[in-house]
Amino acid sequence: MDNQITKPENLIQRIALLALAVTLAITLGIFGVQMVQASDPYVKNVLSLTGDPVQGNAIFQINCAGCHGWQADGRVGPSLQGVSKHKSRYGLIRQVISGETPPMPKFQPSTQEMADLLSYLESL
Repeated sequence: MDNQITKPENLIQRIALLALAVTLAITLGIFGVQMVQASDPYVKNVLSLTGDPVQGNAIFQINCAGCHGWQADGRVGPSLQGVSKHKSRYGLIRQVISGETPPMPKFQPSTQEMADLLSYLESL
């Protein structure tokens, strides 16, 4: 039985192979999430529409301002200023329609209303 010391070349090859495998796994994971998100018909329809931020503001005032404030700067609910900088379009839509973050209610506007609301939120 040989007691060989691992050669630096072999170690570098193993590290490179491991880095490649991790990069590939992350890429496939991201691609898979995007495919699932794109397959949701509601989201797909919303994202295919052009939203009107003025209409979105009106929808926001009626449905959201009571908790998020008239200027979306927070009250009971958090401030939504700059929310589109740290949440994807899919994430924003999901947040609004899911009801998964109590006390925010489940809310499913029409696809055009959601596109308008999304446009408004992106303008903050």
